[in-house]
Parts: sequence; C-alpha cells; structure tokens
Amino acid sequence: MDLTIEGKYRLKKKIGFGTFGEIFHGVDLQTRENVAIKLEKRDSRTPQLRNEHRIYKHLSGLDGFPRVRYFTTDDYYSILVMDLLGPSLEKVFECRNRQLSIKTISSLGCEMLHCIQELHKKNYIHRDIKPDNFLVGKDDPKRVYMIDFGLSKKYKTSKNQHIPFANGKSLTGTARYASCNVHNGIEQSRRDDLESLCYVLIYFAKGQLPWQGLKSESRVQKYEKIKELKNRISIDELCENLPATFNVILSHCRNLKFDETPNYKFIHQNLKINLAG
Repeated sequence: MDLTIEGKYRLKKKIGFGTFGEIFHGVDLQTRENVAIKLEKRDSRTPQLRNEHRIYKHLSGLDGFPRVRYFTTDDYYSILVMDLLGPSLEKVFECRNRQLSIKTISSLGCEMLHCIQELHKKNYIHRDIKPDNFLVGKDDPKRVYMIDFGLSKKYKTSKNQHIPFANGKSLTGTARYASCNVHNGIEQSRRDDLESLCYVLIYFAKGQLPWQGLKSESRVQKYEKIKELKNRISIDELCENLPATFNVILSHCRNLKFDETPNYKFIHQNLKINLAG
C-alpha cells in the first residue's frame, strides 16, 4: 500500500481499529498538521466507510464530533481523513489505574450525553456506545468527542416518521454495554444509546460490570449468559454503593418507550447533582 494518499496525506503509524477499519496517525503534507486516517478495504463484505462519511458530513460543525477533512477511494481502500484527537475514554480509564472519581465520571457523562443528544437531533442513533468510541480532545482533555459511526443508522425516515417497532433482531454493537432490549432482539432506538451510556458510567464507577468475564464455549453462549444476567439483575443491585442519581438515570432510560423522546435535560440535571456534591 502506498504510504501517501493522492499526494495530500502520509500515513505514519497504526493507532487503532474502528468497527470496520483501521485507524492511522497521519500528516497533512501541505499544512504539516497531524490527522487521523481511517482505512477500509474495498472488498469488505459489509462496507461502511462511505456511509460513515455521510454521517460525519451531517454532523459537520457540531460540538463533540471530529472534523472530516477528506474522503476518497482507490483500487483497494476507502479512505477517510479526520482531525486527530486524544486517547479514548477506555485508555484514559486505564491510565488512571481504572479509578475515576464520581465527579469526573459525571463530567464525562455530561459530555457523552451532549454528543448523543446532538446525534439524535440529526435523526441518527449510534448503536455502539462504549468507552472506546469517545475520545478526549488533543489539546483539551476535558472535551469529549464521539467517533465510529459504522453501525449507526437513522431512527427516522425521510418523512420524519419514527422507524417501526420490530423484534427478532440480532445483537448489533458491543454486548457488554448493549441494552436489555437489544439482547432481547428488539429494534434499537434512542433509548438504547442512553441505556448503554448508563452502563459505561457504572463501568467507570465500579471498574467492571457484573456480566464481564462470564465463561462460555462460544460467543453465542456468552451473549446468552450476558443477556440472562442483565435481564435478571435489579437496578438497585447494579447501582449498589453508587450515588442515587445513577439509579434514577438508568430507571428513566429503561422505562422509555420505543419511540419516546428521552428527557435529556433530566439526565443532565441528575449528572450535575454529582458535580455539585
């Protein structure tokens, strides 16, 4: 593979993986600015990068999303060039010895909630909310950005109608943070992004979730065990020894109807209670 892209950008080193591609640290050959470059093989069975580029364009100019600089294809790859950001929240968590204060978690929660709400305003759901898909700013680590829209889809049609309820769906996203409804085969909507956010915050607060590390002989069996435990465990048990606001937020998200608009302000206000404590 040529290390330069149409004489405009040069690949330097691999820095990660997206849902359907590889991420490289690169440089803009004209401005000398550092950039992130995502590559997806053209012969991928489920190509997603062109659609992801389309979503980034819809999010252009909004706070909480990296700026797209360039998109192209060659004989082998689809290529998306974006602003280079800082580490993921998963890496930040690891660097902090997997210990974050409730204030820090709640502050991150407010930032992630903002990104999710902005995405929902554009009629998209993410469908893979997890710490790896949120990055901190390169120069401002208090800013959080949402990335990786390879699994995202519209929850409203071109006529501004909510997609219909459906079941019998296979799990899309990351099992650890997937909502109960996703495990139960129900079509995803806004409520599922927010329930996943709750699991991310609980993960940060406790260091792990109860369904991590379950032993199984196959991925199917593992997903089934996670589903059973996630459906069985009570919100009180899951949020034990955490501020009451965690219970309140998760209860709100789990009680949302399929096509109901979440009360983002209510969730934000409860997160802010922890910031004031």
